[in-house]
Amino acid sequence: MTRISSSDLHDLATRTMLAAGATPRTAEATARALVYADERGLSSHGVARLPMYVAQLRNGRVDAKAKPAIVESRNAAVLIDAADGMAFPACELAIETLVDRARAHGSAVVSVKRSHHLGAGAWHLEPVGAAGMVGLAFSNTPAAMPAWGGRHPVFGTNPLAAVFPRRDGKPLMIDLSLSNVARGKIMVAAREGKPIPEGWATSRDGRPTTDAKAALEGMMLPFGGTKGAMLALMVELLAAALAGANFGYEAGSFLTEAGEKSRVGHLFWAIDPGALAGNATYLSRVEALIEVMLQDADVRLPGQRRGELADTAARDGIDVPDSLLNQLRALAA
Repeated sequence: MTRISSSDLHDLATRTMLAAGATPRTAEATARALVYADERGLSSHGVARLPMYVAQLRNGRVDAKAKPAIVESRNAAVLIDAADGMAFPACELAIETLVDRARAHGSAVVSVKRSHHLGAGAWHLEPVGAAGMVGLAFSNTPAAMPAWGGRHPVFGTNPLAAVFPRRDGKPLMIDLSLSNVARGKIMVAAREGKPIPEGWATSRDGRPTTDAKAALEGMMLPFGGTKGAMLALMVELLAAALAGANFGYEAGSFLTEAGEKSRVGHLFWAIDPGALAGNATYLSRVEALIEVMLQDADVRLPGQRRGELADTAARDGIDVPDSLLNQLRALAA
């Protein structure tokens, strides 16, 4: 394990993407998003993703030269085409547009089609919270979970995220996938040859497994049983149907070098509290709830631990496995 500063890791990630043919805009956006994840302990969504991103860029599963663009716009509703490129530059355009339209209309929604892996959902919502707005993010992913009672994968792990600004403290940040665990954690376990806990996934034949490699060929299990499966259905419809994107069962895998393009969808929604009860009332209500929550000493606010990890990473650097670091350096060269 080697400790590396955020700035050096960002530089390495950028050079790795550029060497694979990505545009400077795509390389920079991708590096920002991945280092953000690693700073917060989300290694499954950090630079560990780069080798697969590079392979998909090189074999054309992701368009290295894609330029995201607005293709539909009606006041507070906007559709962006990621043009089969990486998700990050398209999502940056989406968030910039979202904040502007929500300021003008009180609320706005922006969808993205023909996209790729969203990364850490919280990353995209940071500017929404910084603008004093409530933000929601939804994304579908390649099929990994069955409909409840089903025997084959239909839905993705379908992450969702939310940000709620506060009067003084850091915004509340909620970020989760709808499987028992993020698929990226199984990917990391498979790469490191480690087992996974029972209850995370099944093998291809639908049997529970602790073998990470078998799990990647099988199905993820939704948290909360049927309730988790229903939430996955909701996200599938919000992220894909409204954007005209691929459903999970139509999307090419994020985890293989060869195959069909992913072409998944995302949806971002921002709400200006000033357009409803008013900023002062909203902020007062949030603090009232937090005060009651924190009456119990063991309560940790959502996003608090990741914020603490980010502060530590800014001071001390990020630990990256030597094998991964060497691989990235070779790819960047």
